Amino acid sequence: MRLGVLDIGSNSAQLQIVDAHPGAPPLPALAVKEPTRLAELIEENGAVAEEGVCRAIDAVAETLAAARRHRVQQLFLFATSAIRDATNRDEILDRIEERTGVRPQFLTGEDEARLTYAAAHRWYGWSSGRLLLLDIGGGSLEIALGRDAEPDLTLSLPLGAGRLTRRFLHDDPPTRGQVKELRRYVRSMLREVADRLRWEGVPARAVGTSKTFKQLARLAGAPPQRKGPFVRRSLTAEAAGDWIPRLAGMCAMERAKLRGVSAPRARQILAGAIVAKSAMDTLDIKGVDICPWALREGIMLHHLASLQVHRELLPLQAVNAVSPSRDAAVLHPVPDRLNA
Repeated sequence: MRLGVLDIGSNSAQLQIVDAHPGAPPLPALAVKEPTRLAELIEENGAVAEEGVCRAIDAVAETLAAARRHRVQQLFLFATSAIRDATNRDEILDRIEERTGVRPQFLTGEDEARLTYAAAHRWYGWSSGRLLLLDIGGGSLEIALGRDAEPDLTLSLPLGAGRLTRRFLHDDPPTRGQVKELRRYVRSMLREVADRLRWEGVPARAVGTSKTFKQLARLAGAPPQRKGPFVRRSLTAEAAGDWIPRLAGMCAMERAKLRGVSAPRARQILAGAIVAKSAMDTLDIKGVDICPWALREGIMLHHLASLQVHRELLPLQAVNAVSPSRDAAVLHPVPDRLNA
């Protein structure tokens, strides 16, 4: 079965295609990425600007065309926080549906945390013990903690790298005052949940997912992505702290020349580093392992697990990628053609 997961994020629309069957890992056969850069186009009222809406529509159309070319049979299509939290969310979804014939759904932050945790838990296995997951997205920070296949605790905080950059880091490079204010805000938000996380017990392994952690680990000397997913990568709190003043002294153009930092994320990598360092310090973590699996793999694993239980696929429009009781990422047949 050829499955695809398409998520519309703050920086890009990403399609991941796997040839999957129950019991097998969802190893990627192909990945397609189309830029959206929605994080740069959020207006003061919380709406995505018209340019961003058009970018999102075009990106979905292009990735759906790629899904058809590569014969994806079933597709999970969802939007993350950039669209989920936008004040004109319904308009964006309506226009995407009008253009492409499919309507993206959205996951809650807690659903994102739960599914990403499931992927990380599957990657490291039962021997990992109590696992703490940190995922820094464009709009939110997801945290999950647990020992079993389902986490004991999931949290979603408005500490995404793109969101914080828009709110605090107005200059390029930012002023000292802007960086200081951002640090203070992040720490205050994390202190509110630290006691709750400590109550669940000390994790045996701390894991970072998301592009932000991968780029920070690369800056700190981790092997490049071309070395493959099975090479161990990690990021220490000390290394993240060392990079914060260096990144703060650079403009986005200079950061984009650093190893592992992409141009679309160069502006927000500083905010991401501050969140990563603050989270590790607040939760008494010396470092995190970088997990190659994250949300998209979690969605696929959830669906494949359901096939093992039910064997026969339910009608396509009735299958839900998260749970039958939640309005989340729905499994779509890939449309034969896009609407004009």
